[in-house]
Amino acid sequence: MTLLMAAAALTGSVVAENNNTAPKREFRGAWLHVIGPVAYSRMSTDQAKQFIVKQLDALEKAGCNAVIFQVRPMADALYKSDLEDWSQYLTGRRGKAPSPMWDPMEFTIEEAHKRGMEFHAWINPYRVSVTPATLPADHISKKEPHRFFKYDGKVFFDPAYQENRDFICDVVRDIVSRYDVDAIHIDDYFYPYPGKTPFNADAASYAKFGKGQDKGDWRRHNVDMLIEQLHYTIRRTKPWVRFGISPFGIWRNKKNDPRGSETNGLQNYDGLYADILLWDKKGWVDYVAPQLYWELDHKAASSRKLIKWWNDNIENAQLYIGQDVQRTMNQRDTQAGRPDELRTKIELSRQYPNVSGNVWWHGYWVVDNYKGARDALEKKYQNTLALPPAFGPEVSVAVPEDVAISRRDGKVFLEWDAPERGRREASTDVVKYVVYQFLPGEKHDIDNSEAIISITPYTSVTLSEDSRGSTFAVTGVDRMNRESRPVTVKMK
Repeated sequence: MTLLMAAAALTGSVVAENNNTAPKREFRGAWLHVIGPVAYSRMSTDQAKQFIVKQLDALEKAGCNAVIFQVRPMADALYKSDLEDWSQYLTGRRGKAPSPMWDPMEFTIEEAHKRGMEFHAWINPYRVSVTPATLPADHISKKEPHRFFKYDGKVFFDPAYQENRDFICDVVRDIVSRYDVDAIHIDDYFYPYPGKTPFNADAASYAKFGKGQDKGDWRRHNVDMLIEQLHYTIRRTKPWVRFGISPFGIWRNKKNDPRGSETNGLQNYDGLYADILLWDKKGWVDYVAPQLYWELDHKAASSRKLIKWWNDNIENAQLYIGQDVQRTMNQRDTQAGRPDELRTKIELSRQYPNVSGNVWWHGYWVVDNYKGARDALEKKYQNTLALPPAFGPEVSVAVPEDVAISRRDGKVFLEWDAPERGRREASTDVVKYVVYQFLPGEKHDIDNSEAIISITPYTSVTLSEDSRGSTFAVTGVDRMNRESRPVTVKMK
């Protein structure tokens, strides 16, 4: 993820001190990247698996319910693919298969789902390489160089070519059709971030396709066409798989557009040619997670004000806030007199009606408990279990069957049978269950997040003998996070 500065001081009010209740429905994601210091290439297969398990265990403890895992950083693959090379970030050399063979995406999906967590496959659509010399001689960029451009020392698919849009959609279709992903996720890289020299690397394709259009409008339209095509590709392959985008935190500055935010920095619309508001208006994206990595009152772009701007301007997609863990923990919230900004940022995300959660950049900072971030999430702010927000129209979700309490080998189990499925996968398939516990005399309210004791793909949980007199409720949750009515049983 890119952290670019911006400018313009803004102020804002602090959310009420008592707004700390963790909701039952909240997206709590974490990005796990493979570029950078995460050295999979120096790990054995077993070490890499253990590393992933450690990350997921810690994120689960911290209350996260989704992992956004980087599987295609540079037109390569951290999974078995017939379309692209094995990633150099996995094995140390592009095209080199892991030995012994394993599939990191398949493994991480299974481990995430075991924990009741979602798996979002994070891809970068256009970037091919930051070191062109590492590309093999038979790479498509060498065989059909007209479909690519070089800028700032990097190689990119040229967004102007339909062949490139088709290829990127083929990659996504392959992932969605073969893997049990919950979403496809794209981050902030569209046209390249501005480098040392003005961007004009697409001069040849503009001369070929531009037809005298304003160059900015033409570039934006090229990206628009990919986003629309990806939307329909995913829908036609598996309608329940969501499509999410995490754009740079500023759409446009107000000084350039009255609809923009009171900021003074790089703009998605003008600098990256990404018109996220259009994609939302057209219904091409299911969720948006803008990267509001700045401090609450940063001179570049106050995240205190930007969260309100995004809340007011995203109309159709679900909205989650990308939060920078390191900056959040490093900066005092002077308005509230707090040693860091974590509490205020979470309160803000729960205050605004169109904000449905947060995504933590990056997940490794959470796992490593940077300045107590994981402890704070685990013990205070994400200390109850939460379901991600539901998608799609309301439907009647199948209920768990034959819910009962049994005793075996000195242990107590709450067990149930999975509802029957059709022959083909469907959005209404029940894929996990929520278990609630209500103490004697307690209201049986499944909207109470504190009553949730488990979110699991399995059909049993272990209970304590101390739970005598409690009533337990089990609900089914389908692929779009829609929940069934509860089935209850009392422990005698």
